Amino acid sequence: MSGLGELDRPGTPDSPGGWDERSREWAAGQDDVPEQPASGPVTDVLGPEVPGPDVPGSDVPGPDRSVVPPARPRRTAVDPVKALMHRHRELCERAVDPLEIAAGLEAHGVTDRTAARFRHRDVFSLAEELYARVPRDEDAPSRTTVPSAPRARADWALLALLPGALGAATVAGARFTEGQLRLIVAAVGTLAVALAVRAALSRGPLRLADRTARPTGGWTCWLIAYAALGDALLRAALTGGPDAPPTAAPAGVLALALSCAPALWCAHLFTARARRRLAASRGLEEYATSVQPLLLGTFALYLAALTGLLALCGAGLGEPVAYAQSLTLGALLLLARLLAAHGFTHAPARVLAVTAGAEALALAAVFAARLPGCDVLAVPVETLVTAWGTGAVPALACGTGALTLLIHSSRTLTRASAHATPDASC
Repeated sequence: MSGLGELDRPGTPDSPGGWDERSREWAAGQDDVPEQPASGPVTDVLGPEVPGPDVPGSDVPGPDRSVVPPARPRRTAVDPVKALMHRHRELCERAVDPLEIAAGLEAHGVTDRTAARFRHRDVFSLAEELYARVPRDEDAPSRTTVPSAPRARADWALLALLPGALGAATVAGARFTEGQLRLIVAAVGTLAVALAVRAALSRGPLRLADRTARPTGGWTCWLIAYAALGDALLRAALTGGPDAPPTAAPAGVLALALSCAPALWCAHLFTARARRRLAASRGLEEYATSVQPLLLGTFALYLAALTGLLALCGAGLGEPVAYAQSLTLGALLLLARLLAAHGFTHAPARVLAVTAGAEALALAAVFAARLPGCDVLAVPVETLVTAWGTGAVPALACGTGALTLLIHSSRTLTRASAHATPDASC
């Protein structure tokens, strides 16, 4: 840079605007010299006409055409942020604070290492400059510099209790009724619980960020239905049945319905704490490191609450593996909904579909083994059931899916772009 600085200084002889010792004048730059004809006398812009070397009788030596004048140095860009500002002008104009710009830059692949090329120590510092330099309307409402943490609202807090209350009423009604009336109570109660769950999830911290996302309701309904009827159906299929409709096991499903309230509160806790840490962080890596324990802590808090609800409902009285079955299903559904609520919908849809397909494949393999020569198809399922019970099949499928989403969440939900935009519904 020192070489360019010397060339740009007017007093340097090699500079295009330097001092000419021969003529004792300031030499003109390239932009200041008009075009000259290819031959003939050379006209000085600051003096009279001087005869050229081809003019007869002239004692003035002509210019040495073998010497090429030094090229005018090309000035490098002194404002590297300007190009980035034009590239992301729409993001900078609609951002409510610098943190939203930082999150948008991170979503476009700008990291702290990239920010160093723009002469900034991190993405947050770069975002602050972009936010300050983009012009805005003076009449626009004042903007905050820190996204406010969401506050709990009474509407979704009360709706979170509704699925558990309706589920308990349905189980009690089915227990004290018989025959056709029991079927009616069970059907109406199941529909009411499903509508209550949908209403509870349509508000609050687990509301979907993208309404046009790939629907996962069908896979979720299959997983819950298998939790209620799948074990009985698999047991009957392995013993040669079923000769009668399978008996439902409502304890695990009731615990899941009651866990809607802890799930919403844990999601609210995670979102609120993550936004507060976003305001205090000064780097993307620092923020991810601080949010990852928060994610794991809230996830463990939900599992602890679900374990207590399973014990209260008596879900593990039949088989000890029933605890693992319900815990893994609850963990899978919570992580899938938490990812979808923050805009990550592709991975949850794929994992839920694969998990439901694995459970359906286990049942299909047992029934297909009854065909001649297909006994080997049921060997993996029979081995697993013999060792751990019928609940081992959904526990293994849901546990694998939950672990996959947990690893994915630790990489996506710890980004600043997942928490920069405040959600008014919280």
